[in-house]
Amino acid sequence: MLRRLMLAVALVFVGLTPLAAHGPTPQRAEERVIIEASPDKVWALLARFGSIGEWHPLVRKVSVTGGDVAGAERVLTLDKGDIAEGLDEVDPAERRISYRLGKENIEALPVSFYTATIEVRPAGDGSEVVWDARFYRADTTNEPPEGLDDAAAIAAMGDFIRQGLDGLKSKAGGS
Repeated sequence: MLRRLMLAVALVFVGLTPLAAHGPTPQRAEERVIIEASPDKVWALLARFGSIGEWHPLVRKVSVTGGDVAGAERVLTLDKGDIAEGLDEVDPAERRISYRLGKENIEALPVSFYTATIEVRPAGDGSEVVWDARFYRADTTNEPPEGLDDAAAIAAMGDFIRQGLDGLKSKAGGS
């Protein structure tokens, strides 16, 4: 009987151990905007990897190496510092661009990693742009401090995307 009790306690302890050893969970931000411009016009603004500096109000400067093909890299200068990104895919037929964080800067954007996709779709007489990002908070320990936690990452990434879409809409001529 004692042996069974000890086995039961051991199994409960082993079963609870993963709960104490959890890490960060992936987060997601997805925003959409309707733009009163043709998908081709909007795509022309997005297709160049370095063009984000022309329409995103938070991007102060962009430097690109490798052009507009998979493997290219860009450095975005934001108010609080630089972040580096790598281009994973440009698909003109689908009007989709996918990229990832190459080098983090948690002062500039409180995330430790992200991947993102921006896609332009026809919508009536205009376009719908969908910007989707998946990311992890800046501090990946079990007890992140405020400002480096999931809430900060979600808020910062959501704001970055929303301001980018608003800037894209303004640049494309949508009202």
